[in-house]
Amino acid sequence: MGQQNLTVLPEFILLGVTSHPELQGPLFGVFLLIYMVTVVGNLGMIILTKVDSYLHTPMYFFIRHLAFIDLGISTVICPKMLVNFVEKQNTISFHACATQLAFYLLFMISELFMLSAMAYDRYVAICNPLLYNATMTQRLCHVLVSIPYLCSTFQSLMVTIKIFTLSFCGSNVISHIYCDDVPLASMLCSNAQELGLLILIFAAFDLISSLLLVIVSYMLILIAIFQMHSAKGRKKAFSTCGSHLTVVVVFYGTLLFMYMQPKSIHSFESERMVSVFYTLVIPMLNPLIYSLRNKEVKNAFYRVFKIP
Repeated sequence: MGQQNLTVLPEFILLGVTSHPELQGPLFGVFLLIYMVTVVGNLGMIILTKVDSYLHTPMYFFIRHLAFIDLGISTVICPKMLVNFVEKQNTISFHACATQLAFYLLFMISELFMLSAMAYDRYVAICNPLLYNATMTQRLCHVLVSIPYLCSTFQSLMVTIKIFTLSFCGSNVISHIYCDDVPLASMLCSNAQELGLLILIFAAFDLISSLLLVIVSYMLILIAIFQMHSAKGRKKAFSTCGSHLTVVVVFYGTLLFMYMQPKSIHSFESERMVSVFYTLVIPMLNPLIYSLRNKEVKNAFYRVFKIP
């Protein structure tokens, strides 16, 4: 089976998180707990920002969409991973693999640009507070949210269709814990280099352009903070962007760590751990960061659940 053309026998084998059978049970428990916390945290954030009228502001509008994206990333990866822990072989069908890749790319690219949109929102809130409501209109918020979804949908469909309309040959083992574009492109019989270049161009554009928007926004925010005369004003400004900055540093730090690694030390093990972190751990942490560091979210929770 391993050496047949996969267009004839449409099934892939994922290498999975571990090759040690004794670790399957404990890891199943860990990832199940991570997924449950992720679902509760992100669904809670979506519901809270929708139900509580005090959170009907541009900032929480973006947080709601970030929670939806984080829930999406985790749901695309984790349930299938949990099933693989209890099955003897980590197999995934041709169509399930294509679906997983499409939605994974859609949500990952959306996350990058959603964080950029949120950085711009924080820039307006701190640098132009008096014009904030006039600038961050409902229409602009919808445009800033639509761009990440449209951009990610286009890239996701283009890459997925290109990969899955070409022929696979050789081994049907994917050197990854889920269906990702780079391992799949390397398994193609032809056009692998061209497709690899396209994937690299898309990845570089998404990462660099979104990161540049975040860096420019925060440079302008820092300049505005240093120009403030009162310590109270500075403290309020830092608290306004503290949660978002934490999320940005964790997410981009993880991605840059993976992309900047030299080829000599770039191993499947390190890639596997980084992938688990940004697809499962970060989506779990984001709602915790926004709720634990935020009085408005805590107050909204108490109001919605009628806690005195």
